[in-house]
Amino acid sequence: MSVVLGTNRYGKAETRVVRVVKNGGTHEIRDLNVSVALSGDMAETHLTGGNSKVLPTDTQKNTVYAFAKEHGVGEIEEFALLLARHFVDSQPSIHLARVAVEEYFWDRVEPAGGPGERRHSFVRSGRETRTAVAHYDGERATLVSGLKDLVVLNTTGSEFWGYLKDRYTTLAETRDRVLATQVTATWRHVGHTVGRSDYAKSYARARRHLLEAFAETHSLSLQQTLYAMGARVIENGPEICEVRLALPNKHHFLVDLAPFGLENDGEVFYAADRPYGLIEGTVLREGTPDDTLAWR
Repeated sequence: MSVVLGTNRYGKAETRVVRVVKNGGTHEIRDLNVSVALSGDMAETHLTGGNSKVLPTDTQKNTVYAFAKEHGVGEIEEFALLLARHFVDSQPSIHLARVAVEEYFWDRVEPAGGPGERRHSFVRSGRETRTAVAHYDGERATLVSGLKDLVVLNTTGSEFWGYLKDRYTTLAETRDRVLATQVTATWRHVGHTVGRSDYAKSYARARRHLLEAFAETHSLSLQQTLYAMGARVIENGPEICEVRLALPNKHHFLVDLAPFGLENDGEVFYAADRPYGLIEGTVLREGTPDDTLAWR
């Protein structure tokens, strides 16, 4: 029996870097979590322990910090691409770099004295987390943008009925229910636009259409809502060719108030955190080729 080394990669995960830009009394914050994974000619270190082709993960961490200073942190897509290209182009033994970045939002605390006062106080925003993943193999770059933990809820306009039933089915059909989910959405950029898009505008547009589709779709199933959200992003984003969505169904169950002599006309609910239905799906622009590199 023979044994061989399979697919592998290594890197520094979750390097937390906060970049402060100081413009006089007004400061700006970019708060990132950066994970690097590298692969290539790494057989020697696995088979013999020789490290001559290994770029230490500590060096990768230091590179993130140095690049935040030397190049600044603009859009996270640009920062991820910059790092990915650096690791591959600077090290012959590294053939593929994957750089994933999460960005956390902060809101400015406006001073009581008005906008003329110093502006360097912030409060952590309750918004979603913005994400980006860049791959680079020495010739081609792929880029996937996205968001996670975007919590949304419709108090009406959602139904669920006509489903399969068997001896274990107890769920009652409903023509009016609360629909809530915590959106994880990622979208792949068309190849020729990578490195050339306005990522801030692209992100804002995709986020807006995700929210508008969720709000405007009279939902007969969460799957229907998922498709509407992905389709809306593609239809309004020429730089986007594929959207992947994961939508946990954050169940809200009507509380039985009859024991207390009270009627519950769709007003009081129990918000369950688990177990939950998990709906996942992909929406593509017609004719879009599969790109396994982008989703590794």
